[in-house]
Amino acid sequence: MPNLEQSQLESFKQLLALLKDELLDQYESEKSAAGTVDLDQTKVGRLSRMDAMQQQNMAKSTMRNITERLKRISIALAKIETGDYGYCDECGEHIALNRLEVQPEAPCCFACQSQQEYHPQS
Repeated sequence: MPNLEQSQLESFKQLLALLKDELLDQYESEKSAAGTVDLDQTKVGRLSRMDAMQQQNMAKSTMRNITERLKRISIALAKIETGDYGYCDECGEHIALNRLEVQPEAPCCFACQSQQEYHPQS
């Protein structure tokens, strides 16, 4: 696969910036759900404390996932600036264009990512 063209890099840079903005908005909306659980007994259709705590935990998990993805996006944006974008962190080979189109912050090619998922920390 040839190196990414400048126009492709600019497209990925714009896509990553848009994703970053969307994730930051989503993070802000999750913050209120992840806050202290207040059980309001006056609301119609109120949740039990357990349901409220479960929703809080789900919001915290979502926030962790967003934070991790934001880190990968920042790294990808930095790689665009240094000319290292589109190369696998593990094997150094090109990451397939269709993979970058689906997950532009992908740090690894599909083969290395699969290897990490099936054999973590090996």
